[in-house]
Amino acid sequence: MLEPLDRPVAKTKQATIDWLKSISGDLATTTLKRLDDLLPWYRDMPASRRASVGLVAQAGITSFLAWYKDPKSQPWVAADVFSTAPRELLRSISLQETLQLIRVVVQVVEETVVREDESLREAVLLYSREIAFSAADVYARAAEARGLWDARLEALVVDSILSGESDEELASRIAALGWRAQGAVCALVGTAAEPVDQDALRRIARKNNADVLIGVHGNRLIVVIGRIDPNQDAKTQTFAKLTEALDSHFGNGAVVIGPEVATIAEAHKSAKAALAGFAVVKAWNKAPRRIAADDLLAERALAGDMLAKATLIERIYRPLLTNSAELLETLVHYLETGRSLEATARELFVHPNTVRYRLKRISEIIGWDASGPREAFVLQVSMVLGAMSENDSKRKR
Repeated sequence: MLEPLDRPVAKTKQATIDWLKSISGDLATTTLKRLDDLLPWYRDMPASRRASVGLVAQAGITSFLAWYKDPKSQPWVAADVFSTAPRELLRSISLQETLQLIRVVVQVVEETVVREDESLREAVLLYSREIAFSAADVYARAAEARGLWDARLEALVVDSILSGESDEELASRIAALGWRAQGAVCALVGTAAEPVDQDALRRIARKNNADVLIGVHGNRLIVVIGRIDPNQDAKTQTFAKLTEALDSHFGNGAVVIGPEVATIAEAHKSAKAALAGFAVVKAWNKAPRRIAADDLLAERALAGDMLAKATLIERIYRPLLTNSAELLETLVHYLETGRSLEATARELFVHPNTVRYRLKRISEIIGWDASGPREAFVLQVSMVLGAMSENDSKRKR
């Protein structure tokens, strides 16, 4: 039986390829116009970036032609499409935007090509599916490489903070990590959990309007916390509260909170205090789970921490010495007699109520109550260190 004369004759593959090549320029022009009409992020790009996106769209069309000619001649990978554009383009447009770009290109090709040759529909859909999956693979690999690089850089930054480096390189490294905190900073040191869920730590920090740097040193987990908003009320969002939110991601044992410092450039002060506190926290049998490094000043001083020694002398001994030698003498006798009011009164030849009044004045001046066993221990260490410091000063004079 003869075919009807008006039935269209199917094109040969070579004829289809020649036809596709002839309209490839028009396809690229139509695609760029469609991108401008449909994608706001494309319209807002600088001219150089728009040109790069145009190269990607043109490469997608060219890659399809090459694949259609011989599907086995090259792998269907998005790297071939993006190789014509600068590397910065991958960092300037997101995966979602890339998929939007691919969708627009596919729509233009379908409207133009498939309308003229229905046999190409399956090829267009198959290629668009593979190119979309390949684009996702490219971004996944880039994200993985970026994550590894960020992890190494973050470890280097935390090491620099612990060692006390404050050079310009440290500032640039922190900026490269995307550190957003502009407010006060403090360091936490505790036992590392197994495994350390760093992503969860970051999510909690962001939820509490804070940023973190995380480092794992042996069995120690070091977390540097910074407030993102410098005007944030420190009374409502204290570092103690932030530490409580992060607590479950530390292992067993105490979590030591370093003193608050003004900026990330001073974070080494907080980190060193927290590390010194963590090293001696087991010496205090009744130490709480979350403890400030300054609450371990006595243990740190006994372990040879010069900063802790100087802090105890400046906060406790010198204010009393400057204010009243009488108060200092009362405190020394009170501690040496085992915190006995009567024994202290006998040694000083005063009434016990006088001793009681002086102890109240001491508490008002230095903020420490000598009647408690823990604070009495800290004050006792302070008195010894202060006396030793005075003797050294006299010998030097």
